[in-house]
Amino acid sequence: MQSVSEIKSLRSQIKAWRQQGLSIAFVPTMGNLHNGHFSLVEKAKTLADKVVVSIFVNPMQFGASEDLDSYPRTLDEDKQGLAELGTDLVFTPSVEAIYPNGLAAQSYVDVPGVSMGYCGGTRPGHFKGVATVVTKLFNMVQPDFACFGEKDYQQLQVIKTMVRDLSIPIEIVGVPTQREVSGLAMSSRNGYLSADEKDTAKVLFQTLSDAAKMLASGNKDFADIEQQAKSQLLKNGLTPDYFAIANAITLKPATLKDQQLVILAAAFLGKVRLIDNLQVSL
Repeated sequence: MQSVSEIKSLRSQIKAWRQQGLSIAFVPTMGNLHNGHFSLVEKAKTLADKVVVSIFVNPMQFGASEDLDSYPRTLDEDKQGLAELGTDLVFTPSVEAIYPNGLAAQSYVDVPGVSMGYCGGTRPGHFKGVATVVTKLFNMVQPDFACFGEKDYQQLQVIKTMVRDLSIPIEIVGVPTQREVSGLAMSSRNGYLSADEKDTAKVLFQTLSDAAKMLASGNKDFADIEQQAKSQLLKNGLTPDYFAIANAITLKPATLKDQQLVILAAAFLGKVRLIDNLQVSL
């Protein structure tokens, strides 16, 4: 596995692969990799001849009070795991390489509509940071395919919308959420949880599953289902950020005519913010 940190070196290797007629799949990450990330790499390997993974903790998507400085960084372990999977190249740029003029002077990409509400409402500017860094990475790697986890469902829809709106010739591939035995969605931030907190955290997936069963049974009182879910989270020690039933594509609040739905949820357990979702077809 090659490891490069300079954009020039990355582009040189990409150019060489292109001259050989090889296809490229890309997995952008912020590191602290777990089986959820590795499932993205495994999917990428089925799509293209070469797989590139980036590891970059993107400061533009963190708010002033968020955990940028304490975000877990495990580069050596990440590289070892990627090498064992047969990753072809890992790209580990510095902040200075990605934002040479600083964040304040950086041009940015903003995706209206689908970025609004949910995580976009709670974390102002977050998806502007995501869309900007992903666009820059796409321009550097120029892949045929890019894989993103469905756990970050709103992010996935933001990226799909951005690629469509900007006519970027990349196929965006969503990969199913990987879960722990309890049902808890795998996340780098799960490392902040104690054993007892992890046991409590499983309630988020249980609550989503209960809501999905209500929808599947024909219950379309969306507001009541959402309220029951929030009460269930509070009763079990989690503080809801949001719990919403939405159109799976537009992310607008669900209507009685919608058949493809997504249940989106975020909740705090102590200082840790957990997100998860379930898709439901009626």
